[in-house]
Amino acid sequence: QVQLVESGGGLVQPGGSLRLSCVASGRVMSMYRMGWYRQRPGHERELVATVAVSGQTNYGDSVKDRFVISRNNGNDTVSLQMNSLEPEDTADYYCNAVHVVFGSEVYWGKGTQVIVAS
Repeated sequence: QVQLVESGGGLVQPGGSLRLSCVASGRVMSMYRMGWYRQRPGHERELVATVAVSGQTNYGDSVKDRFVISRNNGNDTVSLQMNSLEPEDTADYYCNAVHVVFGSEVYWGKGTQVIVAS
């Protein structure tokens, strides 16, 4: 089992920045692709960004050039630096881990809320 705990959410003004963190425990995280997803009010959960074990990243179209995902396998954390935040970024953000071999082994955190409003 993998436990994922997110932190860093909160209220921020449009144009501001916020950094989310996710701490993983329970397994060797270097065997997992890590990522962030979000669920906006009235929408389905969507991809924000993923980072492979190799460090290769992938971003959702709506956050490209504004968000940066990074991971530190040494302390089992994955972070999401969010810049130039927009009201449309308001959502619950979830940390995700997918085993690189057994893709059906998927874990989710409980989420952290981000509200972008003036």
